Amino acid sequence: MEYYRPLVQQGTARPDSAVPLVGTKLWFRDVEVLTRNAPAFVVPVREVPADQLARLCSARAPLAGLDLAQPQIMGILNTTPDSFSDGGLHNSVEAACTGAADMTRSGASILDIGGESTRPGAEFVPAEEEIARTAPIIKAIRANSDVVISVDTRKASVAQAALEAGASLVNDVSGFTFDSELAPVCAAANVPVCVMHAQGDPATMQDEPAYDDVLLDVYDFLEGQIQVLERCGMSRSHILVDPGIGFGKTLTHNLTLLQNLSLFHGLGAPMLLGVSRKGFIGKLGQEPRADQRAPGSIAVGLAGLSQGVQVLRVHDVAETMQAVRLWQAVR
Repeated sequence: MEYYRPLVQQGTARPDSAVPLVGTKLWFRDVEVLTRNAPAFVVPVREVPADQLARLCSARAPLAGLDLAQPQIMGILNTTPDSFSDGGLHNSVEAACTGAADMTRSGASILDIGGESTRPGAEFVPAEEEIARTAPIIKAIRANSDVVISVDTRKASVAQAALEAGASLVNDVSGFTFDSELAPVCAAANVPVCVMHAQGDPATMQDEPAYDDVLLDVYDFLEGQIQVLERCGMSRSHILVDPGIGFGKTLTHNLTLLQNLSLFHGLGAPMLLGVSRKGFIGKLGQEPRADQRAPGSIAVGLAGLSQGVQVLRVHDVAETMQAVRLWQAVR
């Protein structure tokens, strides 16, 4: 099997052979062809099979009413006591509503509400407790705002309660592998979803993760899970894909994925990137304090936008929005 990674460029001056990347102002004229059993090589865009080229070029449909031709910011709002950088900050309705208002005022178009920490080593949270942490907060935010609300959960009962409370997107860090009932719940509600790659459970995922080829293994997993969701009645255009940076990956794995993000446009689905404050940023940026990693997080996020990522999942919304506005202006 061959995989096609567009070599993305930007700028108003472009050759006649250039084609747009997923309907944006980014473009490419050459593609790196990857396989599992031979060295990669580069070909001009005219040699890419028509069906694959269509996936790489076609504009992504609006998601939950949001224009994916423009970068969208998903603000992280954890209602947990133990998340790795913001545990306990938003675990009351009042504090969560204040945080949500700050994020939306700063430019977040999506709020991702989570009631179970997925940091490395995190322990399982029963569904009843997760519902108690998330549903009242989602209901309170929905009563005062029309922002898109995502529920960050891998459990069907939690998603159902969140959707009833006013959520309109489901973000599953297990890629819909943890709870077989979750996909049917989302399909029945006709809501967009995010399918993320993770190797292992949060409690053990950083215990010596290994891959045959991390880039192609993650791609194949996401394609397989998209097909599972399509069989449940979901549309590929309403399925966000997330390569799962930091979820069962070493530093080398993370960098390989980040350097080759444009490959995932071949899935024909919009892409979300979540790197905010993660451990590899602390290691490379020499910042042990998670809440001081905004500069490194923004740097990696802008690199993702330069490869056509549509949604950035971040803690530091105001700082990220400022950077995105300047990134757009100087382009």
